[in-house]
Amino acid sequence: MFHIELVERCKANDRQAQVKLYRQYCDGMFGVAMRFLKNADDAEDVLQEAFIKAFQRMDQFKGEVTFGAWLKRIVVNGSIDFLKSKHQKMEELNEGYMHVAEDEDWSVEEGISMEQVKEAIDELPPKYKYVVQLFLVEGYDHSEISEILKITETASRTRLLRGKTQLKEKLKDLAYGT
Repeated sequence: MFHIELVERCKANDRQAQVKLYRQYCDGMFGVAMRFLKNADDAEDVLQEAFIKAFQRMDQFKGEVTFGAWLKRIVVNGSIDFLKSKHQKMEELNEGYMHVAEDEDWSVEEGISMEQVKEAIDELPPKYKYVVQLFLVEGYDHSEISEILKITETASRTRLLRGKTQLKEKLKDLAYGT
């Protein structure tokens, strides 16, 4: 069955179509939530809430992006909201006055594993961690990140650059054992 037809049936409140769509996307979206939350129970909670929200707001899905991309944004927002409500308060700094130079070099030292990179990202301060994770892992651009985190694109670029600088320092320390 085509996604479009499945989505249309979900809009009509067809429970079988909703179950099919859930089964189709639950594993992938669970992975997205886990990358943020690092706890299977929390990720499952956020995932369930995201699907409930998606099915309740199915009429808002206009097909401008794929259903998976639309759902992923709901999961990412839910994950970030969960983290904020749980224990992390984000401070908004006025970073709008800064001009950020783009730096596309994301190379790391030889011998650094993907797991070490993920652990180093987790150790970043939340305001940098979210931007780095959304940009590097989830593939969002600064326009999308600014919408998700409700910050300016300049702040997104600034936080990405600062997060990347801190990330590279952490990875350099790992590579050279300091």
